[in-house]
Amino acid sequence: MAPLRLIWLALAIWGAIHPMSYFLQWFNENSYDLMAMVDAWHVNAATSGLVWDLTIAAVALTIWILVETISTKRWLNLIAILATFGIGVSCGLPLYLYLRSKPAKQSV
Repeated sequence: MAPLRLIWLALAIWGAIHPMSYFLQWFNENSYDLMAMVDAWHVNAATSGLVWDLTIAAVALTIWILVETISTKRWLNLIAILATFGIGVSCGLPLYLYLRSKPAKQSV
């Protein structure tokens, strides 16, 4: 595996584990109420700005993934959209870069 692919994979794993540890800690302290977490994200202008920054980045990433997946027909790459909205851009983006950097099959 190419070194850059290993970097993308490592970042995807880190981007899944590190943010999720904070989410789970928050849920354990504040109940498993998703709407309460959304309210916490908008506690002040700084956090609201971060939420919107990441939301716009997630939408842009999703459009990019959809356009490339339709043209390349690498349907497995769509899993990066689930990772983006289920975990975050910190996981979805490097996961997609890992998946898209896989060499295409050579026709013989």
